[in-house]
Amino acid sequence: MSRGKRGLVLRARDTKIMYKKLMAKLKEAARGIKQDVMTVYFAARDPRTPLLVRLLALAIAAYALSPIDLIPDFIPILGYLDDLVLLPFGIILVIKLTPTIVIEASRAKANEVISKPTSSIAAAIIVAIWVGLAIGCAYWLVRHA
Repeated sequence: MSRGKRGLVLRARDTKIMYKKLMAKLKEAARGIKQDVMTVYFAARDPRTPLLVRLLALAIAAYALSPIDLIPDFIPILGYLDDLVLLPFGIILVIKLTPTIVIEASRAKANEVISKPTSSIAAAIIVAIWVGLAIGCAYWLVRHA
């Protein structure tokens, strides 16, 4: 192996390591945003939160959990910009406007919910129900067309 090829192999390995580190950081950031969204959701449900802040928190949580975006994700750069700017800004705003005791209680509830294991069997049942409904609708459309 020549010296040039060895350097290329090392660079490829370094790139792989950097990619794995970046992915780990992104996963951690996603978990943090998920926890913050759940915190905002629970803060919105708490009666100690002021009404306008509750409405804002519900809007932020609904936007975060909704599959519909303000700017569609397929639009290059701008599609993800709303998720990277609007969502964290809204979360920060809600957290700043909500009483500290409510945020602490909401974070505890969010940690509890996030730490619960997810059921792949329940997910499979829900997917099967949706597939069954889609097949039923398609069958009905074909029969009545």
